[in-house]
Amino acid sequence: MTIRFPGDCVVCGEKVNANETGMWARGVGVRHEGCVQAKALACIVCGGPAGCGMCEFRDDCDIESVSDICICRKCSEMPDTFSVYQRAAAKKFPLLNPDPS
Repeated sequence: MTIRFPGDCVVCGEKVNANETGMWARGVGVRHEGCVQAKALACIVCGGPAGCGMCEFRDDCDIESVSDICICRKCSEMPDTFSVYQRAAAKKFPLLNPDPS
């Protein structure tokens, strides 16, 4: 589709200009046409894009073998991030939390 408003690509982080071809989804954001097929992980906390294209570890990450335990920048900047992350991981992977208290 032709993008009507400029924004930042949720995959690579680069600017997507108005009138470029790309993809937009409510609650997700905009992607370049070439980034639509790119594999990206979801944030374990909010379920949104983890921001693989902007990740500081992207050069070392093997996205095909990484499990769904990444966290996006927005969620990583929340107060008490580690506790929020632990609760999300325990909810998604109950076997990792043998003591549900």
